[in-house]
Amino acid sequence: MKTVFSTENIHPRDRFDFWHDAARKDVVDHESIPGCRDTFRARLRAGTVGAIGLVSFQNSDMSVTHTRRHIAHGNADELLICRQFGGRIALEQDGRHVVLGAGDITLIDPALPYEGRFSEASDILVLKVPRQLMEARLGKTREMTARAITPSTAENSLLSASLAMLPHHTGDLSSAAESLLEPHLLDLITLAVGRTMAQDRVRTSRSRSLVRVELRAVVEAHLADRTLDASSVASAAGVSVRYANAVLADENTSIVQLIQARRLARCRQALEDPRQRGRTVSEIAYGWGFSDMTHFGRRFKAAYGVLPSAYRRRVGQ
Repeated sequence: MKTVFSTENIHPRDRFDFWHDAARKDVVDHESIPGCRDTFRARLRAGTVGAIGLVSFQNSDMSVTHTRRHIAHGNADELLICRQFGGRIALEQDGRHVVLGAGDITLIDPALPYEGRFSEASDILVLKVPRQLMEARLGKTREMTARAITPSTAENSLLSASLAMLPHHTGDLSSAAESLLEPHLLDLITLAVGRTMAQDRVRTSRSRSLVRVELRAVVEAHLADRTLDASSVASAAGVSVRYANAVLADENTSIVQLIQARRLARCRQALEDPRQRGRTVSEIAYGWGFSDMTHFGRRFKAAYGVLPSAYRRRVGQ
């Protein structure tokens, strides 16, 4: 990651104001108040992994406010995944409050107001994820914001460890490696959010939106399993098939339709990937859980308007 701002060579009286301008531009628009202007210090680095933007920043204690005024001039097409490295940050959004320590993660939606308080020597990594990529895996994310994803389970620990390595390797990765890493990170986020929502469900009412997240996380984790069906997905989520389909009907889909849509999307991504030119269409389809090529070709054409082989030729032009 490249350093895009540092207070190191800036006069103390100007440090916070310069930092505020940089953070509003490179992170998200907001208002902030430093704990102490005279001693304030900060550094901001940036990078990318495929379509995911990365911003790492260390700063002295301060409070931040993201209001509807900032939202009106911001980018509503992104979601923020925050991973704390050092110090602490307290965040509040949509009536929920979360405090992140080292290793903890949360999701924040910049299309909604939020408030935060950074401790002294706070060190945080923010992933700016295209909303479409996350909602394709998780559905609507409003109930998922400002929840603590702690490294207390295997899924969460793996995500936290993966994010911890990003600042050290971003910038040295080839474009091919970034393209492979991007969906891997999104899948880990999906699994971790799904696990966290399932744990929160035990402590609160089991709302339909929480069940939807679980169902999507289960599907995403087992797409390559050809035996995946409505019964196994519902069972893994701890609900009946009937209830699962009723919940997914809120988004005009069902378990079977969701499995098929996500498999088709994965196959389309593979067909677009120049590094997978050596794989046949059937290898790709079988790899993502399809067992009948006639059925796959028919479903692919219904979804994208063209047969898989023709689609590959088109995107390869």
